[in-house]
Amino acid sequence: MKKILFVLTASAAIISCSKVKDGEYLITGTATGIENGKTIILQGADPATRMPISLDTVKVENGKFEIKGKVTEPAFHTLILQGANGPIPLILETGEIKVTIDKDSIHKSKVSGTYNNDEYVAFTEDMTKTQKNLIDFQKKNNQKMQQAQQAQDTAVINSLMKQYMTIQKEVQETSKTKYLKYAETHPKSFITVLIVQSMLNDPAADMKKLEGLYNSLDESVKNTAPGKEIKTRFGQAKMPSVGATAPAPGSAN
Repeated sequence: MKKILFVLTASAAIISCSKVKDGEYLITGTATGIENGKTIILQGADPATRMPISLDTVKVENGKFEIKGKVTEPAFHTLILQGANGPIPLILETGEIKVTIDKDSIHKSKVSGTYNNDEYVAFTEDMTKTQKNLIDFQKKNNQKMQQAQQAQDTAVINSLMKQYMTIQKEVQETSKTKYLKYAETHPKSFITVLIVQSMLNDPAADMKKLEGLYNSLDESVKNTAPGKEIKTRFGQAKMPSVGATAPAPGSAN
């Protein structure tokens, strides 16, 4: 009994030490080697226009920075470091989000600490591996293609393009399989709802399968902006087209 009480007390202490409450986020950043005074902007998207908007601006002090605020649901945002050559994507959600900025290569910066950010990092790393063969082919044959284009050597150009298209098709099929597998096994992930949303744009998509994936999602994910949009699109797909005759009451479907 004493052991159980000790565990419960320790757990309560850990929870009470949390720097954020439900519905709040705290981004704690490490920016080693970045001079004091450099600004970091937290950028989101306007819900109505979807145009970028600045939500907060802070300054780096002694290689660190913090951004705190309230959030109602997970959504993609970016951090923009003054003078950097690109943004740092993250999923803004309740919890403590840790960011380690790589000043020499901004795309190598690390984001962690919350469920969806950890999932996004793992998912992105897996998809990058899937793209490896295509990237390797491009690096290996880039100079060869340029020389063939300059010499107007159509035989070499066509050969390289054929090889590229073959690898690209394989990558696309593998990616699609991984998307579906991830969606089927991660009903609580914000990434899953984005996968379903993206696949709805494919004219050849299996709508019944996608609706099944959507129905299996956790309610917290269904209630996000993309989740609500998916629900609306499924509803619109089931509406009779203009001029269609409605079935008579009691008739078979």
